[in-house]
Amino acid sequence: MTSNIVVVGSLNMDFVVMVNHLPAPGETVLGRDFQMIPGGKGANQACAAGKLGSGAVATRMLGRVGYDVFADHLKASLAAAGVDVSAVHATRSQPTGVALIWVDKDGQNSIVVASGANHALTASEIQGHRASFRGAGLALFQLETPLDAVAAALALAREEGARTMLDPAPAQPLPRDLLERVDILTPNESEACILLSRRVSRVTPAEAPALAAELLRLGPKAVILKLGEQGCYYCDGQAAIHSPAFQVAVRDTTAAGDTFNAGLAVAIAEGKNIGEALRFANAAAAISVTRLGAQASIPSRAEVEAFLNRPR
Repeated sequence: MTSNIVVVGSLNMDFVVMVNHLPAPGETVLGRDFQMIPGGKGANQACAAGKLGSGAVATRMLGRVGYDVFADHLKASLAAAGVDVSAVHATRSQPTGVALIWVDKDGQNSIVVASGANHALTASEIQGHRASFRGAGLALFQLETPLDAVAAALALAREEGARTMLDPAPAQPLPRDLLERVDILTPNESEACILLSRRVSRVTPAEAPALAAELLRLGPKAVILKLGEQGCYYCDGQAAIHSPAFQVAVRDTTAAGDTFNAGLAVAIAEGKNIGEALRFANAAAAISVTRLGAQASIPSRAEVEAFLNRPR
């Protein structure tokens, strides 16, 4: 079974610097190993879907860039992964988005995003992209583009029969009418807490069922809590699955969540059951955290299959 995937979201050029520790307010730290790597949560998910789908699942990206050299690099990176970039349009009102990323010795990161052209994706333009959703099985969304554009695209995807998946990042409270258009909501621990207007805290697998049940009451049809090294927890009000993480040496967690979402989408598009899809997504994310950068860290389909089939 194959199905088209449409990703609506951001495209950024990431400027990544390795540091011994993340700087405190007012602190200057010396960095090393600077790299300029294609990123943006939307583009990361599209790139990962292209790589992990390996030609069997067609992926299209819908977003905005500026008229600059970064735009050329970002589109070329997606095209190299097999992604259709015909719906990635340039705007003269803003430069291409950028992200400034610091990564510490434990693989944790701190990110500042200047959205630029990503904010030029407007709700009024979305209706003109109806053809991009036609025939799609899944549509993936994040929150690095204007919220009214995300809401409009969610509605359009639903009208065209696509199953919708929302990664609610960067974290923010969301209106119920938007969440009711979401088939699969995929927050991490902090995003889940912010959606529920509670203090951010770590969530154990034992606490995940209650938290997922609260999130379901906000409107989505299913919830997947991403719990980092503890794996993920799926709940749709009937089925509930805890899928453990694979233990690996973490170098950089940038784009791990995006790789997970794309892996999940590809597996679902191929007809895998939810347990198999979660395991495939966990494996893809596990490989990504062993590497530096966003799109540069995303594994190929062959790498994920070899990882899943390795001797234990």
